[in-house]
Amino acid sequence: MLESVRSVEPRALTDDPHAVYAELRTAGPVHRITGTDGKPAWLVTRYQDVRRALGDPRLALDRRHALPGNYTGFNLPPALDANLLNMDPPDHTRVRRLVARAFTPGRVEKLRDPVRTLAHTLLDAVEPLGRADLVAAYAAPLPITVICDLLGVPAADRPDFRTWTDTLITPDPARPEAAKRAVGAMLRFYTGLIADKRATPGDDLLSDLIAARDEDGDRLTEDELTSLAFLILFAGYENTVHLIGNSVLALLDHPDVLARLRSEPALLAPAVDEFARFDGPAPLAIRRFPVEDLDIGGVTVPAGETVLLSLASANRDPARFEAPDALRPDAAGAGHLALGHGVHYCLGAPLARMETETALAVLLERLPDLRLDVPRADLRHRPTIRARGLLTLPVTW
Repeated sequence: MLESVRSVEPRALTDDPHAVYAELRTAGPVHRITGTDGKPAWLVTRYQDVRRALGDPRLALDRRHALPGNYTGFNLPPALDANLLNMDPPDHTRVRRLVARAFTPGRVEKLRDPVRTLAHTLLDAVEPLGRADLVAAYAAPLPITVICDLLGVPAADRPDFRTWTDTLITPDPARPEAAKRAVGAMLRFYTGLIADKRATPGDDLLSDLIAARDEDGDRLTEDELTSLAFLILFAGYENTVHLIGNSVLALLDHPDVLARLRSEPALLAPAVDEFARFDGPAPLAIRRFPVEDLDIGGVTVPAGETVLLSLASANRDPARFEAPDALRPDAAGAGHLALGHGVHYCLGAPLARMETETALAVLLERLPDLRLDVPRADLRHRPTIRARGLLTLPVTW
């Protein structure tokens, strides 16, 4: 077992995470660290170890396997906490099966034209201005509109949802009550939305899930239903916003790649996987807890302790990817772990890929001379190691 304990500076992992992970990856495959909550955790850094751990059933997501006092995550009420990110098979299998059909590649492909129309509409509003914050004007409203339409969330409720989600993604340590208020507001929102859909079903995913719950309660509990709606909206919004924003910035940082994609738009589909590998929206996988003492990369990790799998580090591992710090818009991203691996592979991956590809295609088509509107050094990412996303992306054209 490793004896040294490393304190990972959170600011370094938001400002320049890839440099920090490269140092850790070189030093060893697994590190005992002190997390941002002051609690100990085990950080896994190398591709093969991360990939193997993602598919290992002995690494549980259910917090009941955590040692008492060893893990302090964000406390959600049961009606929001009974979601796929806290479940292991067989419950995970049962709940995921109910919603997976909504995110198959075939169903997602039917959404491509509506997403393209939405992307054009968003750019119609800002193109005459010659400049915009691309996160606020484009990367954020596109996925939240798509996922809210899919679930059947009324348009009037969407601005509140964005505010609550942003509060939870990057809570202000000086205002802990803000996160609590956001959780309370979201719980009331989902409870009310489900009641409305139950009374007046629509042609949407949430109405379908409510029907499955009401027709056979053994398939979905009420808390699982509410938590599933919460997770689909939360994850479907957050990850795609960051993937679109990070991808645009990667293109602006690599004008040669930008020029190549303009001339070869067919490369956009594989390029999205390369963007996800290069600077994905989730640097870390959801924390896991060994159900028994476990060997990871030659290090014994005791049962019940917190394990953090670094997707960002694995995706820049030179043992797996040739020239991992280069951005190559071809098949270079194949095999990346940005969207997970195994039974917990990202449920909305086909939708996130399609939205990002379409958003980039329309952007390159409409704004041929896109460029940053501020010095590169002025850009800031969200101050959290759990998500990799820009706060703003001021651009001009």
